[in-house]
Amino acid sequence: MTRIISLLLVALIALSACATPSSNPPTLAADGLPAPKVYKIRNADKVQFRMLDSINSLRSAASAPPVALNAKLTAAAATHSLDMSKQNRPWHFGSDGSSPIDRVQRAGYTGTMLGEAISETYETELETLSAWMQEPGTREVLLDPTAVNMGFSWHQEKNGKIWWTLLLGS
Repeated sequence: MTRIISLLLVALIALSACATPSSNPPTLAADGLPAPKVYKIRNADKVQFRMLDSINSLRSAASAPPVALNAKLTAAAATHSLDMSKQNRPWHFGSDGSSPIDRVQRAGYTGTMLGEAISETYETELETLSAWMQEPGTREVLLDPTAVNMGFSWHQEKNGKIWWTLLLGS
């Protein structure tokens, strides 16, 4: 009897290890790939500091000095993130034809605007930073040794899409 119970127990354990097809297959996007998972920004007060710390770590590794958050650059970044959402396209010009330099000046930043990084995504800020670092032009902006100030903001739509804007200035 013990032998039968032992065999049944072993068979039960073996069967429990078998994978069964999911009753909820992944949702596919129009391109046939799995649809992105929606990243909902929580602890919004910490997102800027995670980005700042990450940027400064990358800058340190590249022997560039750290940057500090700047309220005026952040205001310009927030305005542009919302504007890109309204235009439904990621690009460096505002709906009124303004350039990044125009927006930074309007926000009252008196330094020199060195560059802008933008993104339209469903990804986290750190995944977005990783994508920016893979692009030579954006990487050059992020690691510019003359940068001392950073502005960073985003706008998240109800559907989860996030419009990211990062500005660097000296």
